[in-house]
Amino acid sequence: MSDTELRTELTAPVPQRRERRHWVDQLVLYALSFLLALVISGILIAFADPDVREASKYFFSQPMDTISAAWSAVAEAYKALFSGSVINFSAYTVADALKPFTETLYTSTSLIFAGLAVALPFRAGLFNIGAQGQLIMGAILAGYVGFTFSMPFPLHLLVALLAGLVGGALWGSIAGVLKSQTGAHEVIVTIMLNWIAIYFLQYLLTLDAFQRPGRDDPLSPAVAETARLPRILGDDYRLNLGFLLALGAAAFVWWLLERSTIGFEFRAVGANPNAARTAGINVKRALTGVMVIAGGLAGLAGTNQILGGATEYALGNGIAGEIGFDAITVALLGKSNPIGVVFAGILMGGLRAGGSSMQAATSTPIDIVLVVQSLIVLFLAAPPLVRKIFRLRAPKPQ
Repeated sequence: MSDTELRTELTAPVPQRRERRHWVDQLVLYALSFLLALVISGILIAFADPDVREASKYFFSQPMDTISAAWSAVAEAYKALFSGSVINFSAYTVADALKPFTETLYTSTSLIFAGLAVALPFRAGLFNIGAQGQLIMGAILAGYVGFTFSMPFPLHLLVALLAGLVGGALWGSIAGVLKSQTGAHEVIVTIMLNWIAIYFLQYLLTLDAFQRPGRDDPLSPAVAETARLPRILGDDYRLNLGFLLALGAAAFVWWLLERSTIGFEFRAVGANPNAARTAGINVKRALTGVMVIAGGLAGLAGTNQILGGATEYALGNGIAGEIGFDAITVALLGKSNPIGVVFAGILMGGLRAGGSSMQAATSTPIDIVLVVQSLIVLFLAAPPLVRKIFRLRAPKPQ
């Protein structure tokens, strides 16, 4: 650190220095957790490689063969992961080289929406495990508007987006009302609502109104062109307006929590509902409100799935995938902070986008990507473990 930087640090207000140290400490923990996850996953990749297993049979006579095979397997796997999610150095044009990163952003869009839907209730002391069901309900209403009604663009798109937001918000409000009025545990309620939404979608796909003409399988008509999210980089890239909407949603959640009276009430209820009630905050209204907003965010994830082309612009049984459950991981990785959720969503999107390339290029099991995600969450959830491994001192209590 230079003399100028040192003087700036020493003369900065104490709260600013504390906040700066906190962020530096968190970034170091993130980087080391990611490194540990890659190292352990690399060991698993090596053991899963057939060449490594073959060379290990004569390890004690020629150990370098096993080590070389393991290094090659891990290096090729992670190279494919990077090429499929960030930059493809084998591409002939700059546009093709950057296409993997656009796929990462495209894949991360629904994860960001759903991650915000889980992170916001966390800040209010609630566990929203129902993002999956809220996403499905949002997709149902957005899809129905998209393939049933005829409107000009962009009105059709706006109405479909609003329908998806309302669908998710209504589904989230059920858990909020039951929690605030009866004390029903939101974890149980949201899990049950997930299954209701899943089976409700399966039922709808048997009805004529939701089934594609000439098809007997559970597939809806495709949404109209006027209701589809426009691609922001042209038809050669799947990245669409949904990503910008996800960034806008994150900015809204940040403002809501940090700059609005309603957000202050949410945080107060999450910190201590009894104290919040004593201070005059309507706890029941706050609990209901946070679940309504969270449901709306998850509903927007559903609109992105169907209006953004993730499922070929049609409703099907796999419309939600595992996004609602991966959202819990995204919220945990992002520390329930909207900005952190955006970066966590992009990280998870990159692992998803690159995982397919890694499997195709090296025959590495796709489950390894799930192992990486799980290990990252494990290490981030256990800072003392990471500090112990790297012999880092814990920050002094303020």
